[in-house]
Amino acid sequence: MSKINIGQNIFTQTMPVTLLGTKINDKPNFMTLAWVTRANANPPLFAVAVNRVHKSDYGIRENNSFSINFPSEDMITQTDYCGLVSGRNIDKSDIFKVFYGELEGAPMIMECPVSIECRLFDILELPTNDLFIGEVVAAYTERKYLTDDNLDIKKINPLILTMPDNNYWKVGEHAGNAWEIGKNFKD
Repeated sequence: MSKINIGQNIFTQTMPVTLLGTKINDKPNFMTLAWVTRANANPPLFAVAVNRVHKSDYGIRENNSFSINFPSEDMITQTDYCGLVSGRNIDKSDIFKVFYGELEGAPMIMECPVSIECRLFDILELPTNDLFIGEVVAAYTERKYLTDDNLDIKKINPLILTMPDNNYWKVGEHAGNAWEIGKNFKD
């Protein structure tokens, strides 16, 4: 068996599908975003990559804050719609029930199992995208999405995205416990 070169247009195999919340001209705006990751432990930081052509880029800069909302599989139609239309042309403020935590510039989505509000920590300007780094102010969920006081991925039922084939997926079966199963490995 040999490895083959598949080019530069490569992504991690799965990415969480999220709805990025910003406030633009005092109205909530949401865009579908999968380029998101936890980037630091303490303080807790998340990084989101947003192409500068998106109105959300402006909203983050204007308010120095944003939210990351994790929709469940049953929200796939509204979630995809938010990625198909631009906040420049379509008012997306009434698609979801909106709530706010501590930050007025970070609208969050009531229907999403998990929402995280972030205060802008830093911006790294890349060639086409801005990498916004946000410090977690608070995370919100409902008790029904927890097992033993931890978020339960099966209860959340999140969407994941693969690229460049642009497909949504559901989470599969439990494969093992992290930082535990490797203890069985022997040289």
